[in-house]
Amino acid sequence: MYLYLAPSLPDMSSLKKAPLLKPLQVYTADNKLIAEYGGKLSIPVKYEQIPPAFIHAFLAAEDSSFFEHNGISFKGLGRALTESITGSDVQTGGSTITMQVAKNYYLSPERTLKRKLTEVFLARKIEQNLTKQEILSSYVNKIFLGKNAYGIAAAAQIYYNKNINQLTIAQMAMIAGLPKAPSKYNPVVNPERALERRNWILGRMLQLGYINQSQYQKAVAEPINLNMIDRSVSNVFPYVGEMVRSELVENFGEQAIDSGYKVYTTIDSNRQRYAEESIQDGLEAYDRRHGWRGPEAHDKPLNQFVPYANTYPAQVIKVNNNSFDALMQDGSTVTVNWAGMSWVRPYRNANSVGGAMSNASQIVKVKDIIRLRPNENKTVWSLVQVPKVQGQLIALNPNDGSIEAVVGGYSFYQSKFNRALQGWRQPGSTIKPFVYALALERGMTPYSMVNDSPISIGKWSPKNSDGRYLGMIPLRRALYLSRNTVSVRLLQTVGIERTRQLFMDFGLQEDQIPRNYTIALGTPQVLPVQMATGYATFANGGYRIQPHFIKQIEDASGKVIYEANPEYACIPCISDPNAYATADAIQEQDAVNEITNQTLDDVSAASETVASNSQTAAATNSNYRQAQRILKSSSAYDMANILRDVIQHGTGRAALKIGRDDLGGKTGTTNDAKDAWFAGFNGKLVAIAWVGFDQPRTLGRREYGGVAALPIWTNFMANSLKDTPSAWVHFDKDAKDPISFDKLQLEKNEGQKEYRASPPLARPLYRPAPVAPTRSAQTDFSDLPDTTPSDEEQIIVPAKKQPPAMGTASPQKEHDGIENLINNIQ
Repeated sequence: MYLYLAPSLPDMSSLKKAPLLKPLQVYTADNKLIAEYGGKLSIPVKYEQIPPAFIHAFLAAEDSSFFEHNGISFKGLGRALTESITGSDVQTGGSTITMQVAKNYYLSPERTLKRKLTEVFLARKIEQNLTKQEILSSYVNKIFLGKNAYGIAAAAQIYYNKNINQLTIAQMAMIAGLPKAPSKYNPVVNPERALERRNWILGRMLQLGYINQSQYQKAVAEPINLNMIDRSVSNVFPYVGEMVRSELVENFGEQAIDSGYKVYTTIDSNRQRYAEESIQDGLEAYDRRHGWRGPEAHDKPLNQFVPYANTYPAQVIKVNNNSFDALMQDGSTVTVNWAGMSWVRPYRNANSVGGAMSNASQIVKVKDIIRLRPNENKTVWSLVQVPKVQGQLIALNPNDGSIEAVVGGYSFYQSKFNRALQGWRQPGSTIKPFVYALALERGMTPYSMVNDSPISIGKWSPKNSDGRYLGMIPLRRALYLSRNTVSVRLLQTVGIERTRQLFMDFGLQEDQIPRNYTIALGTPQVLPVQMATGYATFANGGYRIQPHFIKQIEDASGKVIYEANPEYACIPCISDPNAYATADAIQEQDAVNEITNQTLDDVSAASETVASNSQTAAATNSNYRQAQRILKSSSAYDMANILRDVIQHGTGRAALKIGRDDLGGKTGTTNDAKDAWFAGFNGKLVAIAWVGFDQPRTLGRREYGGVAALPIWTNFMANSLKDTPSAWVHFDKDAKDPISFDKLQLEKNEGQKEYRASPPLARPLYRPAPVAPTRSAQTDFSDLPDTTPSDEEQIIVPAKKQPPAMGTASPQKEHDGIENLINNIQ
């Protein structure tokens, strides 16, 4: 039998290398623990660190002759063989500690004769290759002891919040009683059985001479006295935590959860908190504007409902005239006064609400399941409802692409779908700056006169949102007033294919960009993270950065196994955040309202200072990688200043309340107000806010980007930039221009080095969208609709083609850097 089983016995070196089970921990960039996955705790201790009384307790409980036998208990084995031969299930076995090591780390839990014999032979092999101290150390470090504790040190922490050398003999005996049946003898769920088992072990210790009578009597008189603190780390920022968890599982497999990795993200804990608060406040404000939809349920078990986003399920038990009482899930009763529900207006449709209510009985009924929110000290409660509308906010550093905040929806516990990285939508007018940027690249200036007048292309006649036309106006004014006809005319001037190329340089996906003139008004499919990538180009002076959210990964031993190596737009800024001097907007007097306060000579002088500083820092920063330039510095600078005018004079004026002069951005609203956007930045931070329904439908009349999305962005930026110095876009007069599209084509045709006209994200943070329908020619506009004027800018979408909104598809694997973990968020 041994000759038959011997080839299958494992190598003993693997026992010494058997990994300890430790949870995956996720940290912010400021070193705050925000999530923990796996939940299994394992704390290794050396044999010399184990108190002798602890070793004696295990010997008394499991194997009193451990130091005398050769790994096998023949009495126990004989009992097991008898049970197997007689056809009985092998429920016992008298396994030695060595046999338990063999069983726990090498064998399946099945109870058969073959497995039992394999256990015997393996135990003999272990005894021949390891010392008794090594065997016992392996056993007490890795044995499962209930409550996710693996090993005695973990059990001491979990049950008593102590180190092993702080335990009493009674506490050691209690832990030693757990390997036999961690659930049956667990002091948390079965305290009586645990006490009985502990006292039996103490009796065995007395019988074997490990303790004296006085110690025994003191130990058995001691109550269990557990001290179990809450060791669970709540997933403070669950969208971030899930991004990291799925990333590690994608790259290392499911074992990553219990392998003790520490992942340090690029997330700023304060900005992440501001982002989550801004999304919740903004979506709830929208929801209240559109009225009360009624209770969440009626006469249902209260425990079926989950609290989240600081909302707590409750069941109405009594309704008064101006108040009602509700039962909470913890059994307490709270009263909601009229002030906590006076906001209620009944929902009618997306565009209207009913009149104000006059008493509580018009709002709730007994047995209604509703949600309540407390004030800070939980003395006053208010009626709330969970929004059906969704939203997202993503913010990143425009210098290196590090994501500093990301919120994928109203609440992760309501919807785990991460709209920042997975939600494909149309961007509306937020895409117009990309078209204008190409016009600037082609030689136009912010003060070039452009024609805002009616235009028709085939059957398509795009109109301005207000139904009016302003005639010849400066290009900058056309953008901050979001004139649709000008965007289309500019696209006609610069060309569809070159514009599509630049869209891809900004970060958009090629097969999501139609080949027709509607792309000037926002018909491509985009992700918020892609829009953040594009707007970062304006904020950083013309460079394409690569978004990423993992900064560093350490294994269980503390060894760094991954470290991000991002590309930087401004390498001198790494060591000196003030390397680039702040420059105010270049403005000229035009027919509307703008006055210059800084000359080009002023900007050039500042640039010369920066160039000198850059040369001094070059040696220090030689190890950093330079991001690829996709816009001229002058084009990025001009576009940033035009986008600052959007806030100063255009559709983003509500952001003026922040009280800063270093903000630029653009509103966006799709047809029928199905999507509301605001994309904005300063020189240090880019943020994109989006609001809409997962299944696209109108947000309602007048729910434009400046109404639904801008307040979210404004709230986030006001908090995130509080007490930070003004930081605007740098103009570098010595910067080299990006390689032109015409030169790329020429060199490609001449067989020279082929450049990638559309550099992809190093490892995409998202799964590609479903392939969109392609058009056979640029003149195919037969399915483009006419437009309907409205009160703010709207884009016109193809009527017959639904976007792949909120869709995902199979990942497209990249092969340029297997160690880069920024890949395919689930």
